Amino acid sequence: MIPWVQLDSAKTPDGGQELRLKRRGSEFSIMLGTNELMNSRLSGSEEALAKLSCSRIAGHRRPRILIGGLGMGFTLRAALAELPDDAVIVVAELVPAVVAWARGPMAEVFGGCLDDPRVTIRECDVGQEIRSGAWDAILLDVDNGPEGIVHRSNDSLYGAAGLGAARAALKSGGVLAVWSQGPDSGFTRRLKQAGFAADEVKTHANGKRGARHVIWIAANRQ
Repeated sequence: MIPWVQLDSAKTPDGGQELRLKRRGSEFSIMLGTNELMNSRLSGSEEALAKLSCSRIAGHRRPRILIGGLGMGFTLRAALAELPDDAVIVVAELVPAVVAWARGPMAEVFGGCLDDPRVTIRECDVGQEIRSGAWDAILLDVDNGPEGIVHRSNDSLYGAAGLGAARAALKSGGVLAVWSQGPDSGFTRRLKQAGFAADEVKTHANGKRGARHVIWIAANRQ
């Protein structure tokens, strides 16, 4: 069996943990300790995040989309395939090394999507971008979902204040979509308390196989 080779590492934003980029043949993995955050062979649920969101805003003129978390680009590429040529897509990524990996060792995985004229990459906290407002869709694939393990300040995205800010930043008829490694009944309740009409969708990590992840599609009822 081909062994894993570590290509690079980077500290998490709080400096307390380390992300590691590994490669085995053509397969890539981003690890946090013993936890695998993402793998280039498992893209199904991240792609579903984009497809479910884009289907809800079909017909919006010149849609503005915010994606929180670049990861391995699965959500971004799926969104580009679904959205019209006049769409505007902003990707907020907090860890600069992740963007460097996308343009460097994982460039083949990304397939040039970062150079699509519809795409702007911002190395910043997605919470800052949310508050710039007027989004048709906000897609959050940040950490492992509402129960994050990488950066505890991500909790601010998923609490009452963060959800209120997201709802205020969405256009009428817009959607907030959130990826999670697993179910969280408390988060479903918070979405509804924030005024969203929320649907919880279970999807597999790889087509019809692999771990089951959760996506919330929360419609702005303003």
